Amino acid sequence: MELIIVRHGRPNRVEGVDGTADPSLTDVGLEQANAVADYLSDRNIDLIVSSPMLRARQTAQPLVEKLGMDLVIVDDLVEIDKDSDTYLPMEEVKAKGGDEWQAIVDDPDSMHGDVDIEAFADRVYRAFEQIIADNSGKTVVAFCHAMVTMCYLQRTLGYGDRYGLRIDYASITRIQASRAGVRSVRSVNETMHLGNKVIITP
Repeated sequence: MELIIVRHGRPNRVEGVDGTADPSLTDVGLEQANAVADYLSDRNIDLIVSSPMLRARQTAQPLVEKLGMDLVIVDDLVEIDKDSDTYLPMEEVKAKGGDEWQAIVDDPDSMHGDVDIEAFADRVYRAFEQIIADNSGKTVVAFCHAMVTMCYLQRTLGYGDRYGLRIDYASITRIQASRAGVRSVRSVNETMHLGNKVIITP
């Protein structure tokens, strides 16, 4: 089967909300979502799944509408920041610089607070492997998040650095999965479909 993983488009900044931050897409993010839909709409897609977070669902919506398909929510594709009251786009944090950005450079895991990253990666890996197991011979598009994608790639490739494969907004990553258990990474972080709407993740 073919697993096509799509990161959400560019979201809005959200700080210190009452509850958890679940930002919507910016205007550019919505344009990125439409570009994804245009690019993938001629594929023979059997299933579209998404993280429950708003930014992932909004990115999936144009493709869902183009193909007239239902969107299936997979709770375990939720991002590592699901309980945070703040969402700060990393390109903004880098542009501001200062101690906050330097702390992330020195220890990227620090941006996730006290979340158990290995437990998160275990959950993500199991979620994708279940999607693969349930959809043998099919093509599935999964709309999710940067850390979700990076952790799955790290486990699949046996890669030492989870941050070594960067995932930009609305980028596409392709995995070919065989019934024998072989996982072939066919592409990572495709962005050619975005044209001038590419935003490089720092």
